[in-house]
Amino acid sequence: MVKDRIGIIAGGGQFPLLFIEAARKAGRKVYVAAHRSETDELVAQAADEACWVKLGQLGKIIKFFKQNKVAEAVFLGTITKTQIFRDVMPDLKGLTLWNKIDNRQDDAILRTVADALEQEGIKVLESTLYLEHLLFPKGVLSRRKPNKSQRQDIEFGWRNARAIGKLDIGQCVVVRDCSVMAVEAIEGTDAAILRGGKLAKEQAVVVKLRKPNQDFRFDLPATGTKTIESIHQVKGAVLAVEAGQSLLFDPAEMIETANRYGIVVVGVEELGDGSLDY
Repeated sequence: MVKDRIGIIAGGGQFPLLFIEAARKAGRKVYVAAHRSETDELVAQAADEACWVKLGQLGKIIKFFKQNKVAEAVFLGTITKTQIFRDVMPDLKGLTLWNKIDNRQDDAILRTVADALEQEGIKVLESTLYLEHLLFPKGVLSRRKPNKSQRQDIEFGWRNARAIGKLDIGQCVVVRDCSVMAVEAIEGTDAAILRGGKLAKEQAVVVKLRKPNQDFRFDLPATGTKTIESIHQVKGAVLAVEAGQSLLFDPAEMIETANRYGIVVVGVEELGDGSLDY
């Protein structure tokens, strides 16, 4: 294996492209296992070499990395979770692994895949490698600050988001007036915002946290301009995200969009006594 090489198991979104740029600056060659119907073609084009796979083709990924002497890899980008019910084409390696998984929730699946890669001599690294500057900052990022009732909703939503995270259900809740409007499940954050926001009618507060004991190697919460657009679509009021435990894409554009719509954006830290600070 060659130390200057790194592999990416790529899903959708811009995270893989940002990583490729940062890895190149660090002197690494990049080899991408790109998922059909998920990964942007630009990601494959930006890589030193790419291999297109279907969801579940673990053996093909391992073979590709080994052929290119890749000993380290990262998981980057989103996979549409509902795809596991309709667009999975596992090879023998993937099918064997799938049949061994009793708990088919996010963390269990990803940890099992990571363990399988490491058994093949491919070490899985943290997804924030080279990109720590993308972590969500602490404090109020928007011009508008949360008012008293919104702070109460943030605290209420925080407790509920932490609870669903412990159960590995999702990372986000939508609340209003200390009532839960929606809990993120397999549909993803934007769909949960739209569903919960319609029930709230307006002034929804969106709270997004990292799951307790979340493995930094994969599935970190992520927000960006699209998140703000979803909140605006349902006349929502607040986005509160756990600081330092979530990714923030296109921060300048996101904050400009939030300010234009009058949406509060805040990075929140949970202190040792359980209180929230921002």
